[in-house]
Amino acid sequence: MFLKRLECSACGLEHEWSRLQNLCGSCNKPLFAIVDLAAASRTLSRERLAEREKSLWRYREVLPLPADVEPASLGEGGTPLIRARKFADDVDLWIKDDSLNPTQSFKARGMSVAVSMAKHLGATKLAVPSAGNAGGALAAYAARAGVEAHVFMPRDTPRANIVECRELGAHVTLVDGLITDCAAEISRRKANEGWFDTSTLKEPYRVEGKKTLGYEVAEQLKWQLPNVILYPAGGGTGLIGMWKAFDEMEALGWIGQNRPRMFAVQPAGCAPIVRAFEFGEESGAEVQDAHTIASGLRVPKAIGDFLILKILRESNGGAIAVDDEEMIRVAREVGTREGLFICPEGAACFAALKLLRSAGKIASGECVVVFNTGSGIKYLEAYDRGVGG
Repeated sequence: MFLKRLECSACGLEHEWSRLQNLCGSCNKPLFAIVDLAAASRTLSRERLAEREKSLWRYREVLPLPADVEPASLGEGGTPLIRARKFADDVDLWIKDDSLNPTQSFKARGMSVAVSMAKHLGATKLAVPSAGNAGGALAAYAARAGVEAHVFMPRDTPRANIVECRELGAHVTLVDGLITDCAAEISRRKANEGWFDTSTLKEPYRVEGKKTLGYEVAEQLKWQLPNVILYPAGGGTGLIGMWKAFDEMEALGWIGQNRPRMFAVQPAGCAPIVRAFEFGEESGAEVQDAHTIASGLRVPKAIGDFLILKILRESNGGAIAVDDEEMIRVAREVGTREGLFICPEGAACFAALKLLRSAGKIASGECVVVFNTGSGIKYLEAYDRGVGG
């Protein structure tokens, strides 16, 4: 293992990695894992990757778990990057389909690494607030690791997610409110209950699993990053993780200095990043009465919003909102044209592509990667009734 330390993403204060950590002890912001890339490069190279298993653990040297510790793994990562054939004929469009992960969403990546590290460092009870897919992923990987999972979900979470968590053995609590209310309940009870909080960016290792999205996209495009990435941002861990991965790969000598223009996509009913970006703010205000069928994007206030906004500006990208009706319509269009039953969060990115092309922010012929973060199977109620049905 080449993990050196944890470092605050805001104030830079160093923290010890060898014990359970949540947020920075000084400023209460997210911690990042800092890897000794020079040492990692002695055994990790682009050429050797071809010999390794098609999972995120093929990048083991840049992940935090000690080499002699067995990860809690269900085969996550290694998902396909599919060239779109019919949806957009004026751009070089690729679809990163993370619905093919265990638990049918990209949340498997972060939870595999986070649960593995939490167990290694002594945690026996893990808790998470979830609008659906993160809860299912925690339940699965906690079961795999032999630790308890406690999942707090809004009462109107899609039924498939609730059933999934329960069938995987998690203790499920339904809360009247939003994911922020679920997080507040965990915060209130975790000390007495002995829970380790695995909320988005409130521990250092979910982002390490998510950064493998960046490694995989680079590898699958033969180490040439795309011009544009469209990513559905609730908590934004994947977007933040990919940006971290790009910096790591440059330090390893795998890619150059060029970066994709990063666009965060949010629903019109819950778009704090979009508003903050448009007003030039460094952090977003909490959205009141947040609402959307894309349950994974119903995050009224992201703890890492300052990181997301910084990335969008550094990359010359942006933030764009899509309404629920358009998500439903575009999901069907993607299904009939590309044969993929995508989640509403992924559909939002395809809708955003149309808007950005119309606005001239994506040029003809550019290479664009759109992320589908989960399976449409988990959103049957939304698709069956449509919006307002």
